[in-house]
Amino acid sequence: MASSYAAAARRLRAGGPRPAPSPTGPASDVHPVPRRSSAPPAALDLLAQARAGLEEAARLETPNERYAIAHLAALRTAAAVLAARGRPETSPRRRARIRSAWEVLPEIAPELTEWSALFASGAERRARAEAGIRGAAGSRDADDLMRDVAVFLRLVERLLVLQPVLPQPGPERPRPEGGRPEGAAG
Repeated sequence: MASSYAAAARRLRAGGPRPAPSPTGPASDVHPVPRRSSAPPAALDLLAQARAGLEEAARLETPNERYAIAHLAALRTAAAVLAARGRPETSPRRRARIRSAWEVLPEIAPELTEWSALFASGAERRARAEAGIRGAAGSRDADDLMRDVAVFLRLVERLLVLQPVLPQPGPERPRPEGGRPEGAAG
């Protein structure tokens, strides 16, 4: 299973899926700047693990197993966001209490608040499913969760991986009388 995670991580680091050829010519003629990932390697690895987990859940037969593995994929997806955007707690009071990823995610990525609430509501069911409690998750519950996780994963991949890396504005250089910045070719 580790090799499938590594292969998926390599695909994500390589810039994701390639666009289809254009009838007007290669895309490199139009936009010569290659896309790069804005996510750190740890986040990419977590996204790859989430994708592999979702694929594994689709192959499982029992609803409890599918539900538990799919929920774990959602958790890894949330962890990827935290790895990319999170900052350590600085105050001793706040560090004393351990919080779930679903509690922290809305603070780090407010646009994912509703997703966080959705998956937090399924955490207890996941615990029961992992414990092997019969009927903890029905077939429809597992299928619905797998669809939700797939959408959440695609959303986070776009949010973290496919964001173009734009140059950051640097300090303004004084302009000479000609109007061009110093060092600019004329």
